[in-house]
Amino acid sequence: MAYLLNVVYLLVLAVASPWLAWQAWRTGKYREGWGAKFLGRVPIRLGSAPCLWLHAVSVGEVNLLATLIERWERLHPEWEIVISTTTHTGLQLAQKRYAPRTVFYCPLDFTWAVRRAMRAIRPELFVLTELELWPNLIRAARQQGAKVAVVNGRLSEKSFRGYRRIGWLARRVLAQIDLIAVQNGEYAQRFFALGAVSDTVQTTGSIKFDGARADRNNPDTLRLAGLAGIAADDIVLLAGSTQDPEESLALDTYEQLVTAHPRLRLILVPRHPERFDAVAELLNRRGVRWQRRSRLDADRADPGARVLLIDAVGELGAWWGAAQIAFVGGSMGQRGGQNMIEPSAYGAAVSFGPNTWNFRDVVSQLLAHQAAIVVHNGPEFTDFVRRCLEDAGFAAELGLRARTLVLQQQGAADRTIELLDRLHRHSAAASARSAA
Repeated sequence: MAYLLNVVYLLVLAVASPWLAWQAWRTGKYREGWGAKFLGRVPIRLGSAPCLWLHAVSVGEVNLLATLIERWERLHPEWEIVISTTTHTGLQLAQKRYAPRTVFYCPLDFTWAVRRAMRAIRPELFVLTELELWPNLIRAARQQGAKVAVVNGRLSEKSFRGYRRIGWLARRVLAQIDLIAVQNGEYAQRFFALGAVSDTVQTTGSIKFDGARADRNNPDTLRLAGLAGIAADDIVLLAGSTQDPEESLALDTYEQLVTAHPRLRLILVPRHPERFDAVAELLNRRGVRWQRRSRLDADRADPGARVLLIDAVGELGAWWGAAQIAFVGGSMGQRGGQNMIEPSAYGAAVSFGPNTWNFRDVVSQLLAHQAAIVVHNGPEFTDFVRRCLEDAGFAAELGLRARTLVLQQQGAADRTIELLDRLHRHSAAASARSAA
């Protein structure tokens, strides 16, 4: 089976290679990490300390690791933690945020690559965030003697339907996982339907709630707000994790309202770094006075530039703390939404588009508590921002309900760490009995 999967992967790679080459030339993606991805040439871990290998696909999952790392190292300071990721932006953020811990590209699911990587790292625990069911990778971890866990597990309806088409393979993979810690009961039922062993599935809640900061006066937010020259009486509208055409819609709203509300400021945070220049061109075409985040470290903020483009990776969580009004992007098109927990935790008046299936459970909770607003198009977005500007009580109440909800949902990270520690202790006890 493992070698059949190798053949399938190579065929898929051959078919996709023209597109990958085009993306590498056009955006700079997929140009690095080939040794790690295709050959398993990851850093060789020296020493004999027990090891926790955490795998996170991209930026969102990388940010998620912070609460787990802090809690595990507090519980087990003698352990070494290594972090793998799939994307370039995820790697950059992990290196920046978790140094001096070892960070590397995760090997692709070829048998030779994953086996070599596992021999180099030698983990006791191999932990996948959310949903990364790669058969050869998981099998290699088990062959190395590691316990395998999925944390903050989620299984959307779309992913569930996809896995059901290969149900025989999904069952085999799930049978090799020792712990599946899922965000809610709906996801748990889907894992059961795919054939997960009942004893391995545990409902913990979403770790994303734990990672959300609620203090607007945290050092990172204060530093960034100071760099940008944000005044105490400014009202900041932040459109974060945006995709085309969401920046244009936010700009439309800003231009329509800024004359009547001169303290309004707009901060744009595109989801993908390769779009920074495209959004800059949009701002130039529209003729607004604006500034780049990347120049604030060297240049003083322009007091006349009321629009700021964040062309940096990994700062969005802190920038949300500077916003009174929030639009969470990836929700007007087919992306399926982005993380709306962070602005909610800060008590911003939160809005997002109608397409948020990637965060369906979080959205349901926010809407049930009247803690966020869905805007279906540009005019509705403008109306929402106008109401926040003209009715401070409405905006404050919306933000308070959102913040209260997030604080009430926290605790999943502690429950997850308890399960991982129990898994480790049971494994260690079993090894001791076997040795005896």
